Amino acid sequence: MKLGIVGLGRMGRNMARRLIQGGHEVVVYNRTQSKVEEMVRENAVGSTSLEDLVGQLSIPRIVWLMLPVGDPTEQAIVSLVELLSPGDILIDGSNGYFKDDIRRAGELKPTGIHYMDAGVSGGIWGYKIGYCTMVGGSDNDFAHIEPILKTLAPENGYIHCGDVGAGHFVKMVHNGIEYALMEAYGEGFELLKASPFSKSLNLKNVAHVWNQGSVVRSWLLELLESAFDKDPDLSGIQGYVEDSGEGRWTVEQAIELGVSATAIAHAVFKRFQSRQKDVFSDKVLAALRNEFGGHAVGKVHQNIRSAGAGAGTVTAARADDSKEIPI
Repeated sequence: MKLGIVGLGRMGRNMARRLIQGGHEVVVYNRTQSKVEEMVRENAVGSTSLEDLVGQLSIPRIVWLMLPVGDPTEQAIVSLVELLSPGDILIDGSNGYFKDDIRRAGELKPTGIHYMDAGVSGGIWGYKIGYCTMVGGSDNDFAHIEPILKTLAPENGYIHCGDVGAGHFVKMVHNGIEYALMEAYGEGFELLKASPFSKSLNLKNVAHVWNQGSVVRSWLLELLESAFDKDPDLSGIQGYVEDSGEGRWTVEQAIELGVSATAIAHAVFKRFQSRQKDVFSDKVLAALRNEFGGHAVGKVHQNIRSAGAGAGTVTAARADDSKEIPI
């Protein structure tokens, strides 16, 4: 089939490569033309603008967007609406919000342009092993683009989830589960590292053996084994964890639908905490324990000899023992 891919980041570029190798004709566009030129050397058809890309596609045209969620995707859709014709298919392959998909489909309906959403999972490994793809849209549109999905995905690795929005909804929940799994692994390995057996435990080997028939085996655990192989104590990594939105949206939907999703919610909130230094809520806890039980708290003392503003030392301080109250 012939299609256009807009956005040649890590995912878009590798998806284009996989499709070309699968025999599809892929027209590519990216604001940075050097990425377009790179793909042309790999047998893609280059374009210099969205108008140029659309002009090189066969009717009905298929344009697959692999742009960052939010304004970049919205702006591209606004521009493409002026260039596409009734019957053309526009697919958003970003980690988009399913309510945006429903809105867009409604806005595009009068134009006759068909809209689909595709949740794509596979990361940097998708080029080699395939992209698990979750699709929302009409039955006819899904049937039309299915040859593309067969090439992109591993065997049995794509699904028609339902109407527009369903693909991104399923991908959203997928990412919420991913958050919880990662947090569980993190907590488990922290326990291992803090245990009295930590000196004899090789965390890479633990990850490896758990993947040999254990009920907690997973691809994430394979990746963790690889991470420990490169850096056994993860000493070169800062524990600062971003979130790209899907975890938050999953928790919001759990609240809206009255569904208990405590593990996912906990994982999202832990990511927030990972970005904070000397968390204020922890200061509140320490202050309360000191007030009601006279428990030791860390006190920050300014070091007037230090050249750095705000520099200081922390020492343990305890309230008068006579104030201690067993709670």
